[in-house]
Amino acid sequence: MLTKPKIVIVGGVAGGASAAARARRLSEDATIILLERGPDISFANCGLPYHIGGAIKDRKRLLVQTPGAMQRRFRIDVRTHTEVLAIQREPKSLRLLNLLSNEETDETYDILILSPGAEPIRPLLPGSDLPGIFTLRSLEDMDRIIADISSRRAKRALIAGGGFIGLEMAEAFRARDLAVTLVEMAPQVMSPLDPEMVAPVHQELKHQGITLKLGLSVNGFKQTPGGLEVQLSSGETVETDLALLAIGVKPEVKLAKDAGLVLGERGGIQVNEHLQTSDPSIYAVGDAVETRDFTGGFQTLLPLAGPANRQGRLAAEHALGRAQNAYRGSQGTAICKIFDLTAASTGLNEKALKRMQKPYQKIHIHPANHAGYYPGASHMSIKLLYAPDNGLILGAQITGTEGVDKRIDVLATAMRGGMTAFDLEHLELAYAPPYGSAKDPVNYAGFVASNALRGDVTFCHAEDIIAAQENQCVLDVRTASEVAAGSIPGSIHIPLDSLRERLKELPVGKELLVYCQVGLRSYLAARILQHHGWKVRVLSGGLTTFKAATEMF
Repeated sequence: MLTKPKIVIVGGVAGGASAAARARRLSEDATIILLERGPDISFANCGLPYHIGGAIKDRKRLLVQTPGAMQRRFRIDVRTHTEVLAIQREPKSLRLLNLLSNEETDETYDILILSPGAEPIRPLLPGSDLPGIFTLRSLEDMDRIIADISSRRAKRALIAGGGFIGLEMAEAFRARDLAVTLVEMAPQVMSPLDPEMVAPVHQELKHQGITLKLGLSVNGFKQTPGGLEVQLSSGETVETDLALLAIGVKPEVKLAKDAGLVLGERGGIQVNEHLQTSDPSIYAVGDAVETRDFTGGFQTLLPLAGPANRQGRLAAEHALGRAQNAYRGSQGTAICKIFDLTAASTGLNEKALKRMQKPYQKIHIHPANHAGYYPGASHMSIKLLYAPDNGLILGAQITGTEGVDKRIDVLATAMRGGMTAFDLEHLELAYAPPYGSAKDPVNYAGFVASNALRGDVTFCHAEDIIAAQENQCVLDVRTASEVAAGSIPGSIHIPLDSLRERLKELPVGKELLVYCQVGLRSYLAARILQHHGWKVRVLSGGLTTFKAATEMF
């Protein structure tokens, strides 16, 4: 390792700024230069929608670190408005352009850390360059959207894309009293969640006045006297004042590609466990790099701030001789606020597991966020995916109002530690009536999955109920008043509390597919029926999950 290395970092925000600060903490002798194309080196891009919507009032709160403050505290040579035109690997130098003076200069390096980020995908659609069509990635993008709404007194907004930015901006636009139409090419928003888990998100969006256009794409734009006419793939047109393209991001790899660095199968920069590129003197971090999926082992692109921060830190450590610490893969833990609802996920979803043809089992539960007798309890929906042989946790998804963040973080930590569903039974989690239950929802998920792994219960799911055969019978064990409010068509009804006395009413020789509202009473019914010789499967998550899976609202 060089005793006084010259470290040049291209790009700030999460990855680059973290690398610069960590490098200085590890070495007072290193020369550290941070190059940033824009005016800001570190800002909270995850907070942009919340300033547009007014939740974050002061724009300055989004500035995590200013160039002047970083120079003073860390003695880092920060150069904003500086674009890197080319990397010359031999000799180790960069061609720079000062965007204010248009002057070109050269800068040498011993170690180069690339943090170019990702750029919004902006498809070449007819009219996509018209005024009033935006993307959101920078403070300048945010300022332009706010200015456009204010100057034209906009009343309508269309969002193309139902990912995190699209959903957060739907709330932001509604907070500014805009009528919002959200167009998503997939049949659901928020792709990390499986369809039945995203159903409450669809309900919440509709409840908040969002017009959903699912399974459709934007084909083009036309200028009208009143704003924009958006043409959809169905042939329908939507009138709007402004449009936001939030259909995803792509890694900025031009600089790396032009320098001959190897790109990965997903189009990002290929790096090893120490974040080194194919050139050992050049590291890459953040949204532009491909990393290994922690659970699935495949290469993935993950534009999230948490991984970018950790990668920047680790790249600086390795560059300065700390080779023992390596990046352990990306897990994809994420959470999103959608008006009064929270949706979160970690690990692999069922769609990914099917694509991989990886064996799995799943359970659904609907516990309260805290003790039911304490005021304000609300239910959440939890989906746990686990390996059928040993119960290893493969992924989890949660939707609800309160307590979702706590539970997804516990499950993400359990996954990172290689824990199983059996281990969830034994977690000792904080309990007091305002915060949880003696059997926390995470424990509860462990109990249910472990019961299945031990053979105490066999589950079925919505697709099994829909495809029920002649040799199967669907049994509803809820109360008469619940059945009166709606049930699965074709099911027979015997309440749990009278089941033992009415066993003779059940068809002989048929497998029973049993359900209740959320799954607890049907499990109790299954235990009774199994002791009497019946072959039984329980509908996981009960009628609540069945409704979500079939959109039977």
